[in-house]
Amino acid sequence: MQIALILAAGKGTRMKSKTIKVLHPILGQSMLQWSVDVARKAGLKPWVVVGHQEDNVRQAMDGQGCHFIRQDIPKGTGHAVQCALPDLPTEGTLLVFFGDTPLFQAQTLKDLLAFHHGYYATFLSANLDDAGSYGRIVRDSEGRALRIVEAANASPEELEITEINTGAAVFDLAWLHTVLMDFPSHPPKSEIYLTDALEYAAKEGKAAAMVLPDKSEADGVNDRGDLAQATAILQKRIIQEHMRNGVGFEDPTSNTVEKYVQIANDTWIGRGSILRGKSEIASDVFIDAYSIVEDCQIAKGATIKSHSNCYQAKIGESASVGPYARLREGSVIGERAKIGNFVETKKTTMGTGAKASHLTYLGDADIGANVNVGAGTITCNYDGFGKHQTTIEEGAFIGSNSSLVAPVNVGEGAIVGAGSVITRDVPKNAISIGRGMQKDLDGAAVKFRYSRQK
Repeated sequence: MQIALILAAGKGTRMKSKTIKVLHPILGQSMLQWSVDVARKAGLKPWVVVGHQEDNVRQAMDGQGCHFIRQDIPKGTGHAVQCALPDLPTEGTLLVFFGDTPLFQAQTLKDLLAFHHGYYATFLSANLDDAGSYGRIVRDSEGRALRIVEAANASPEELEITEINTGAAVFDLAWLHTVLMDFPSHPPKSEIYLTDALEYAAKEGKAAAMVLPDKSEADGVNDRGDLAQATAILQKRIIQEHMRNGVGFEDPTSNTVEKYVQIANDTWIGRGSILRGKSEIASDVFIDAYSIVEDCQIAKGATIKSHSNCYQAKIGESASVGPYARLREGSVIGERAKIGNFVETKKTTMGTGAKASHLTYLGDADIGANVNVGAGTITCNYDGFGKHQTTIEEGAFIGSNSSLVAPVNVGEGAIVGAGSVITRDVPKNAISIGRGMQKDLDGAAVKFRYSRQK
């Protein structure tokens, strides 16, 4: 059995947040979720060591099939693995890494597992021009890994070493069961270091260190700056993958595309647009600049014009939305339908070819095919106590600046005159006008102005 033990018990105080570090989001999912996902892609079963905010971590990972290990008191990386040891199989392979290293790629972990073959302990290392406070990998004259020395304990000669420990390591479980409980505690905090495993394995000629070509892949997140940097790297990977699959980006450095967004080829994404959640975007879609799409389904050939905001909406084939439109949850825009500028919809279905071109609110409405909704129309769906439905049947025409007071039905082919307040059903093919009678008082304007000037 191959297991990934992901260390996620620390507080992460440098984040300056009430939220534990590993639950901070990156492109639609927690940092810890990125680590769990990459472990699975590498063929490993994810186990998670929890401690601080244990309940929050368990809840966030609910349904992910993770096995949890509790570390009551954080006493070092070796202690974290000791907490897991009673539950771990007595045979197999254990890969240990941190839950705040979301940049690892599955191929890297696979390469580390393959490199480990035949050893008891294999650490992932990297070379840095300035090794700083990292632990150094000490090798013998023939290049064999001997031990890891922490920077604080290193001699001047050891501090010159540029090969550092990244924090990820693989172990033979049968061997680990025989030695781990003997690891010493280290001052000043009486912590147990997992890095001691390299020296123990080296005494038996079974130690190794694999050099990671790109150190940045193992970079951990310690503060908000690191979080932003990791987000930028992961975002670049996501967008590059979409471009390899035939998606066009006007300015890929300006976009946000979360991990689970699906985009088909020949779709074009404008500058500054944000794609979130589990949005599914078909081919030949055009999403113009600075639009936001979250948890939407967009069919082939649809157009989302600039500065539009779409949330939990379904947009049909060749439909047009925007500019400056807002589709809220439950909106279903049919084929070739049009939602124009400054139009807002919520729990509304627009039939094939229906149009609402300007300055309109449509809530809790069922609008049939080829309906035309004039500018300034409002479905008055809320009476202060509950929501009510408006139905506009196929081919109806709603004049500008009309208010449809729900519940109300406008029949097929009916016409509602501009400026009407409709409070009862309109029959099929009827013309309905619901406005006060116009009254003209000849010359009254002159008298009115004169009275105001006195």
